[in-house]
Amino acid sequence: MTGEPKQPMGAFERLREASPTISVGVLTANLAALGSELACLEGTGVQLLHFDVMDGCFVPMMTVGPPLIRAVRAPFLIEAHLMILDPLEKIDAYVEAGADILTVHVESGQHIHRVLQKLGRMTNARDPDRGLVRGVALNPGTPLSTLEPLLDDVEMVSLLAVNPGWTGQAFIESTLPRLSKVKKMIAAQGREILLCVDGGVTRDNISRLAGTGVDLVVTGSAVFDGKAPAENARFMLERLRSRPH
Repeated sequence: MTGEPKQPMGAFERLREASPTISVGVLTANLAALGSELACLEGTGVQLLHFDVMDGCFVPMMTVGPPLIRAVRAPFLIEAHLMILDPLEKIDAYVEAGADILTVHVESGQHIHRVLQKLGRMTNARDPDRGLVRGVALNPGTPLSTLEPLLDDVEMVSLLAVNPGWTGQAFIESTLPRLSKVKKMIAAQGREILLCVDGGVTRDNISRLAGTGVDLVVTGSAVFDGKAPAENARFMLERLRSRPH
C-alpha cells in the first residue's frame, strides 16, 4: 500500500526546512561562465541564489536586471534584492523573470506597504505552486520600528550588515543586537517570518551567526573565490550550523 504522493514544497517552506542556510551572492561569480559556476554548487546543500539589483540611484553602483535572472536555469531558488528607487512599478519585471523572493528596501520609496501588498497578489512565474516570498530589507542605520507596520505583509526580514552599494566593507557589529531585537518582534507577531543577514559575512566571522536564530545568511566572495566554490559553500554551511561558542 502506498501513500499519497508527496506534494512539492513552496519556496517559503523549502527555505524554512533548510534553515539555517546560506544565500549565495551571484555577482561575485565569474558571470562569463555563470552556468559552470552555478553547476559547482549543485549537491552542496545550497538552496538559494541572491541577485543584488542596483540602479545607480538608490545606491551608487549599477548591476544586473531581469534578463540575467531570466537566463538562470538551475535547481535553486532565486532572490532579487532590489536596491532601487520606487520599486512599485518595477517589480513586475522581476516576477516575470522568475524570482522566487523579492526583497525591497524600507528606505526605497514612500509606498513600501503597497509594494508588499501588490506582491501578495502576484504569482510565481516559474512555478505557481512555489508561491512568492516577500522580503523587506533595512539598512544598518534604519530604525527597527519601521518594520512594525509591515510585518503582516512579509515572509522575510533582511538586516543589512553593511551599507549597500560599496564593496570591501566590514561586518557592522551593531547588526547582532539588531538581529536579536527583530527575532523578538517576529515572535510577538505570531507569524513565521524568515530572518536574513546580508553583507560582510566571511569565512572568518560566519561562526558568530551560528545559534543566533538567523535563517539565511547572504555571502558571495566567500563562496565564489575563483578557486573552490563547492568546498567553500560546504564550509560556510557547516560553520553556520555549528554549535555556537
